[in-house]
Amino acid sequence: MLTRDKAGEIFGQVRKISTADEVEVLFSGGTFALTRFANNTIHQNIAEENYVVSVRTAFGRRTARASTNRLDDESLRRVVAASESLAKVQHPDPDLLPMPDTLEAAGSAGEGASATQIPSRYFAETAAITPELRALAVKKIVGVAEKNKRTTAGIFSSSESVEGIFNSRGLSDWHTQTLAEVSITMLGDDSSGWQKRNSPNIAELDPLALAETAAKKARDSARPRELPAGKYTVILEPAAVLDTVGFMFWDYSGVSILDQRSFLTGRIGSKLFGENITIWDDVTHPLQTGSPFDGEGMRRQRVPLVENGVVKRVVYARSTAARMKRSEYKDKAGPIGATGHGFPLPNETGEMPLNIVFSAPQNPQSLAQMIASTERGVLVTRLWYIREVDPYEKIVTGMTRDGTFLVENGELRQGVRNFRFNQSLIQMLSSVEAMSVPLRSCGEESFDMVVPAMKIRDFNFTEVTKF
Repeated sequence: MLTRDKAGEIFGQVRKISTADEVEVLFSGGTFALTRFANNTIHQNIAEENYVVSVRTAFGRRTARASTNRLDDESLRRVVAASESLAKVQHPDPDLLPMPDTLEAAGSAGEGASATQIPSRYFAETAAITPELRALAVKKIVGVAEKNKRTTAGIFSSSESVEGIFNSRGLSDWHTQTLAEVSITMLGDDSSGWQKRNSPNIAELDPLALAETAAKKARDSARPRELPAGKYTVILEPAAVLDTVGFMFWDYSGVSILDQRSFLTGRIGSKLFGENITIWDDVTHPLQTGSPFDGEGMRRQRVPLVENGVVKRVVYARSTAARMKRSEYKDKAGPIGATGHGFPLPNETGEMPLNIVFSAPQNPQSLAQMIASTERGVLVTRLWYIREVDPYEKIVTGMTRDGTFLVENGELRQGVRNFRFNQSLIQMLSSVEAMSVPLRSCGEESFDMVVPAMKIRDFNFTEVTKF
């Protein structure tokens, strides 16, 4: 593994080579291994180790970046030369700030935000996962498939990664992390079931239990019944929740507000969602992952995004915060300051909250309790092919998949054919009748979050699919 000390030596070399006013080097990469299976057989096993050195140079208000994954002296000279050549031909950026020093990077974003240390996200047991261990887990998954007369496909991956930043103003920071992930699909003649989990700690994953759940969903949804399209009470499992709500968090950005392309434009401080919806961006949460600093080295702050349905704040990169303070929106977006959510410069995106945590409800309910309290509704395992239809009302469309069930009189009755939906996320988060305890969850359409399962009234299914 690339170490902080070695990265520091590389940065020292880059700094000696460069003639720029300022220099920043980002380090990323690590080891990644994956076992892939399909048709009840392992068909791919890969392992790789790769590190990227990304050099940003600045001459006054001109800046550019170049990257390499070769760490020898000649490659470092070439990447510095490329970055400097690009920087010198850029138009000056009036919003470009000097690179942050250690003091600025550690600073507070003001009222309503706080910065604390994250828990360790490196586990030796995860780093030590071998191909043999992954193969044994797949053997158990296949055993469940065969016992249930199903065909299974999926992956079991593990990684050990680093992320670091050094700049010529004395800032340096480093993060190491492990991650293991299991994704399982169980297939029958006319039905399917799915489960996926990941964690920095392999002890938190149980491939056998995931396989049993996926197989049960495939078994119970066989011979699906066709229901008419319409508005239903739905129970969304956490993966389905995160894959829909993920579409709105790009808008929790100062740049989106300044460009007036956020659905929050003119709505910050207003009650947009239900009283039971409170959302934070919180890199320190024990179920979250990721580094404690952003693409410029600023420490990530814990930021309240929604509180009891009221939109509280958006996040800011350094230059966005400076622009916002000069803008007409300066009194409408809560406390303004860099929150540690910026992407590496230069970029056109600005910033985004990436460590979403839904607060636990006062009276959490399990999935079983939600089902028991539902007279007629639909249970959804996950969603896919989600696309945005209306950016201001945040209407998204997509389809259910891999375990969709009719709920009647408090019981799961049978599988149903999948639906297409057209649903406003604003309306959806204003119609939540019950929630579970939030869990670390992952899907296929959005990034990982700490989210609950949700029981939602009047979810809008517009069409029935043919499968």
